[in-house]
Amino acid sequence: MRHLREIDRTFLLALGGLCIFGLIVLVSASGPLSYQKFGDSWYFFKHQLIYGFIPGIFIFSLVALFDYRKLKPLAVGALVSSVVLLVLVYIPGVGMRFGGAGRWVQLGPLSFQPSELVKITFLIYVAAWLSARREERSKDLQNGLLPFMSALGVIIILLVLQPNTGSMSVITGSALLMYLVAGAPIIWFAGLGLAAVGFIAILIKLTPYRAARLLTFLHPELDPQGIGYHINQAFLAIGSGGLFGLGYGHSRQKYLYLPEVAGDSIFAVIAEEFGFIIAVCLILAFALLIYRCIKIAQNAPDDFGRFLATGIGSWVGLQAVFNICSMVGLMPITGVTLPFISYGSSALISLSIGMGIIASISRQSRKIV
Repeated sequence: MRHLREIDRTFLLALGGLCIFGLIVLVSASGPLSYQKFGDSWYFFKHQLIYGFIPGIFIFSLVALFDYRKLKPLAVGALVSSVVLLVLVYIPGVGMRFGGAGRWVQLGPLSFQPSELVKITFLIYVAAWLSARREERSKDLQNGLLPFMSALGVIIILLVLQPNTGSMSVITGSALLMYLVAGAPIIWFAGLGLAAVGFIAILIKLTPYRAARLLTFLHPELDPQGIGYHINQAFLAIGSGGLFGLGYGHSRQKYLYLPEVAGDSIFAVIAEEFGFIIAVCLILAFALLIYRCIKIAQNAPDDFGRFLATGIGSWVGLQAVFNICSMVGLMPITGVTLPFISYGSSALISLSIGMGIIASISRQSRKIV
């Protein structure tokens, strides 16, 4: 317990608040869908509690007490693990497809999303790679940019083929921010950003469903009963909440009107039941968590810890931004979930590992103000 008390308290407060609020929201948001699918209104909540929240607390505590610096020698293995995990979804009898996407793996009674674990393993590799001969690798084209893009390119291709553009965007954005913090020239960072935009534009042109998502984003009113149904139902939920919300448990859109009500769309239910004020407070809680991650990164005792804390904080921040912005119509629907809030035990376990690493870095850090 003494070691756990060394962790940044504000970080722990923000993290604990988000996790507990996530369970409270999930009880209400998932009830009708749970009953329709399983005849039990509490199914999703119980599954999240038993397979995500409780193991997550245990895993977080173990990782927080673990010396994060021992992860650095495992960097190459982390990269190989990232590739292997993503390849598993293409193996017949192991990979599973839902809704046309192959993002899940079934190993006996265990099923999980490899992309969630890759958010950890790949960031460990990038942090270790950048921390070794940092100046050379961050500013040299042959020994820096090209090897970095080669490793990232493999991950991007494997995610695009699933297809899983949301996770690809989160992992790519996090890795690029780590590269920028490591001292990469701003012109490289800008060039990589433009290349990413161009790559996404090509994906949109080549795949009709991505083009349809973009069209819906630009003109959500064109097909409210078809491709625009999801975002229009989200708008209805958020607009119905007003300033103070309809009250906990009183969402109307969760009654099988709003798609992915316990996953991608849970922020819309929060806005509907709790209203604008609580929705803003939730956003501020995420901002506080990310801010403390940045402070922990700045005070880390070594480059590996600094880059790793930056990457993990970026992952959580980008994923929250992508999810919330897609629900309020500021960007196309990406399919990424809201960290700590949405249903998904794989995501919660991965986040627990990531937050445990941040806590471990915090324990080793200089005093944070």
